[in-house]
Amino acid sequence: MRHRFHILILSILILCYLLMTHQVQAGVFFTEVTSAAGIDFKHHDGRSGRRYFLETLGSGVAFLDYDNDGYLDIYLVNAADLPGMRSPKPPTNILYRNNGDGTFTDVTVQAGVGDTGYGVGCAVGDYDNDGYLDLYVTNYGPNLLYHNNGDGTFTNLAAEAGVADVRWGASCAFADYDQDGDLDLYVANYVAYATDTERVCRIRDIATYCDPRDYQGIADVLYHNNGDGTFSDVTEEAGVYYPEARGLGVVFGDYDNDGDLDFYVANDATQNFLFQNNGDGTFMESSLLAGVGFSENGRAESGMGTDFGDYDNDGWLDLIVTNFQNELNTLYHNDGDGFFSDVSFTSGTGQVSVRFLGWSTHFFDYDNDGDRDVFVANGHVHDNVEEFDSVGTYAQLNHIYRNEGGGRFTVGSDLGPGMQIRKASRGAAFGDYDNDGDIDIVVSNSNQTADLLRNEGSPGNHWLLVQLIGTRSNRSAIGTRVTVEAGGIQWIDEVRSGSGFAGQNDLRLHFGLGDHTRIEHLHVRWPSGTEEDFQDVAVDRWLVIVEGQGIEERK
Repeated sequence: MRHRFHILILSILILCYLLMTHQVQAGVFFTEVTSAAGIDFKHHDGRSGRRYFLETLGSGVAFLDYDNDGYLDIYLVNAADLPGMRSPKPPTNILYRNNGDGTFTDVTVQAGVGDTGYGVGCAVGDYDNDGYLDLYVTNYGPNLLYHNNGDGTFTNLAAEAGVADVRWGASCAFADYDQDGDLDLYVANYVAYATDTERVCRIRDIATYCDPRDYQGIADVLYHNNGDGTFSDVTEEAGVYYPEARGLGVVFGDYDNDGDLDFYVANDATQNFLFQNNGDGTFMESSLLAGVGFSENGRAESGMGTDFGDYDNDGWLDLIVTNFQNELNTLYHNDGDGFFSDVSFTSGTGQVSVRFLGWSTHFFDYDNDGDRDVFVANGHVHDNVEEFDSVGTYAQLNHIYRNEGGGRFTVGSDLGPGMQIRKASRGAAFGDYDNDGDIDIVVSNSNQTADLLRNEGSPGNHWLLVQLIGTRSNRSAIGTRVTVEAGGIQWIDEVRSGSGFAGQNDLRLHFGLGDHTRIEHLHVRWPSGTEEDFQDVAVDRWLVIVEGQGIEERK
């Protein structure tokens, strides 16, 4: 009897230890705080029951500090009524100003950014280097370039700047590809489309949205910044003109570590593109050579969203692209020799993703443990998929793939109520909106309300937030690479505009540092070619680094 009692006590102690250990691992969780924060945005896709293909993309969202007060504001892109639908009040894009106390105020009217067009994506960057972030919005119809006037208002100068493309735009991104100090602009365009020629499509005699392959692809566009407030279309002369593509996602990054920005385009049902920067204003399409143009079995898949990030801390940017249900969200490891390896299955990310339809994605360290995790926004395009598919659902859970180290990921199932929401998600943006050292998420959902997910933190783990301001380089410092070293580990990241799907993340760089209490070395490589080094940097703070002037302030 005494022996059994001792075994029972030992079992209880072991159980308590396991529970405590699990509690530490599950200490980070996301809380849905949308309404409490004052955000009441609802995406409106204009559906009238006629199933226009235009309705399927949903829209994006941006984290940006438009008024330079040190707090991230939120911009959400909306769509518009389609034939057969008339809303009592026309839906608009909405700008929410961060009040600095965890709440937001709708300032759309005052700011002048409430477009009523059929919106899709957005990206930010200070294209005229005046110290204020400007905003680009893609539409089905003329795109918008909102110039930030510096007084809380914006003016649409797209036509004057030469960037009011009237085709169906999806994702977009600013980047200084030629390193002249001015931000250029890339717009991923989807398909040639007109509502008055839409036809009825069916699966098993059930009315559905048509397949993207039923529509002709159209060329993306690369705009070169002329330095005088205008842009020139240099798509063909730069070597990135591919008229049959169906562009959805775009991300810039120096994947070959040669000091200039390359970029990757996720295309729907056509080959994905990896454009390697030649350093002379032109690019070489290298996806076939690098192994990132098609699936592992040579198929063109349904590329939606994409991102660069170094998930194994080896100093090379890895790559992810999200795809349709029954296709993998493909994780590519950068092998450092110009080639990538498809590690979707060996990493543990592939098996889970097959049952879901992925959109926006991002490499980020949600728990500050020093390893970059992966977020994927999920949601089907067919709102009646359950009628003809025994596996698919329209509303789906979003996923965080927790980086376990050693190249392995597991899906976090214990990350709080914010990660238990089932909707048809599309765009997502990532940033520390409450400046507490961990990354929060805002998700845009198709024809549904948006979700603001507050990260409740990672007790015991350290972090660093780095804001960069260019002087010789573009003011937004887009394209700048920061390398952080501590305890024999090296972390890299780059400032980028646009990524994932149709969205914009915080331009400040966030590094989770685990249990490291001091940064031994911080290196900054600016687009201008300037390099700066800093030693013995304290953690758990927000650094502001000005090109050529060092650390200006510590917050």
